[in-house]
Amino acid sequence: MTTDWLEAFPRTVKPILDEIDETLKYPLSKIIADGPNSALTATDNAQPAIMATSIMILRVLEQEFGFRIEETVDVTLGHSLGEFAALVAGGYLRYGDALKMVHQRGQVMTACSKDAAASFGGEVGMIALVCEPNQRDAMIEGIHEFLGHGKGDEGDAPAVQQVLIANINSKNQIVLSGNIDRIKELLMHLRQWGGHDPRAVRLKADSPFHSPLMKPAAERMHELLSKKSSVAPGEDVITFPGLFPCISNVSARPFENKAQLQDLLARQCCETVMWHASIQYLHQTEKVRRWVGIGPGKVGRNLVGKEVGMKGAVKGGGVWAISEPREVEEVMRGLEETANFHDED
Repeated sequence: MTTDWLEAFPRTVKPILDEIDETLKYPLSKIIADGPNSALTATDNAQPAIMATSIMILRVLEQEFGFRIEETVDVTLGHSLGEFAALVAGGYLRYGDALKMVHQRGQVMTACSKDAAASFGGEVGMIALVCEPNQRDAMIEGIHEFLGHGKGDEGDAPAVQQVLIANINSKNQIVLSGNIDRIKELLMHLRQWGGHDPRAVRLKADSPFHSPLMKPAAERMHELLSKKSSVAPGEDVITFPGLFPCISNVSARPFENKAQLQDLLARQCCETVMWHASIQYLHQTEKVRRWVGIGPGKVGRNLVGKEVGMKGAVKGGGVWAISEPREVEEVMRGLEETANFHDED
């Protein structure tokens, strides 16, 4: 995640890696570079590692390529954990505060998963469902009906027995989170009685993110977001307004004020990530044409591309991703070529 960047841009990247370790008080940069993989993929390491790498790439763009975020970017958003990087990029959270926050978030989520497994004895995790686009909404309705959402019975059950739609990612993909046996029971119901036969894929997640089991993480986040900054003494953790709008995972709309940001960012731990609705809002309502994904993977770019058209297919814009140094120049060139596009062109 960082080695190629360090070799290509040592002047910029080395201080950032040192800052990661100094902020967290342990050598996360060494775990990122050398592993072992089991340590890096552990939630309490993976979350700060992914966020830090995303911001590292942004800093490389700014310091090595003259990228001016306030002149180029109109809005930010991030998928799940990526929302923290989006808030840092948008000036709502300071990098040091966000890094500590996601590390603690990961620690609490790890504890939640262990507690669930110990108290219930079954597996917890996440399963993605892929269906035909015209079947997704009916399938979601069938899931809510089976789980009793809106009737009160599911909410009265112990959290370990509850299942939630963790992500609505695209027009044909959702993700379920919670107890795996309970999810399998739900799938059996959908296939036998609901007339649905989605393709189910178990995700490599060691925690049931965005499910009721993560309520302690939401409570911890609410507490952390109400504190003063650890890197800017006397200042609140949240700065509002930011440089430009940032889209909430929970509401699929821009955060409106500081109190709402605190509330929704905390609730994001145990509520559905409305990713597809967020992309639809930006694409159809705000008419966004240029999308740049920054971070160690390209899942977000691919999900956006499915909705708005892949790079080269968007008139006057494009859908790009930067996860390694060799991709930077192509993206910067694409941004420059589309910078002055207007509808009348």
